Amino acid sequence: MTTLGVYRPGCSLLHRMPTGIKLFALVVAILAVSIFVREPWQLAAPTIVVVALYAIARIPPMTAIRQLRPALWMLLFIGAFQLVVAGWQRAAVVCGVLIISIAFAAIMGLTTRISEMLDAITRFLTPLRRFGVNPERIALLFAMTIRCIPLMFEVITQVSEARKARGLGFSLRSFAVPVIVGTLMTADAMGEALAARGADD
Repeated sequence: MTTLGVYRPGCSLLHRMPTGIKLFALVVAILAVSIFVREPWQLAAPTIVVVALYAIARIPPMTAIRQLRPALWMLLFIGAFQLVVAGWQRAAVVCGVLIISIAFAAIMGLTTRISEMLDAITRFLTPLRRFGVNPERIALLFAMTIRCIPLMFEVITQVSEARKARGLGFSLRSFAVPVIVGTLMTADAMGEALAARGADD
């Protein structure tokens, strides 16, 4: 499984675009899709934009598709819930918006180094230092968030493979409990590593 949004070196227009502009465009794109898409047919325009961006960035189709695979279980759960509660149209809109948002975020990661994103965030937040905001701490939080996404999917994959190896059928409790325990253990290890580096001052 390809880790979500791992940087792929390249020389496309998106690779050369300034990081600050890409971050701003990412926020605007996700907000626009979340606010203005209210019917299934309205998903067509942002889908075309996403496909065009991946083509411009010269990302192979299979790599683009694999960006969505880690979120499959989440999308199935949310889609089923929305289908029961609000009907198929709402389920299509919610899942469609989530897929498009993940695709936008993934193209950002595929065409931008993490270090460049952190530098852009730090520069953007530097004027807020006079109000007590610590730009470096927020950049660290952003980096941890990005790192925790693939870590979460690694935990889910390990639990799923262990259940299959033991020949166990699917059970929400037998699946959720090990995932929660594994997530807490990962968070504890990450907290200890941060404390050892003086991040808890």
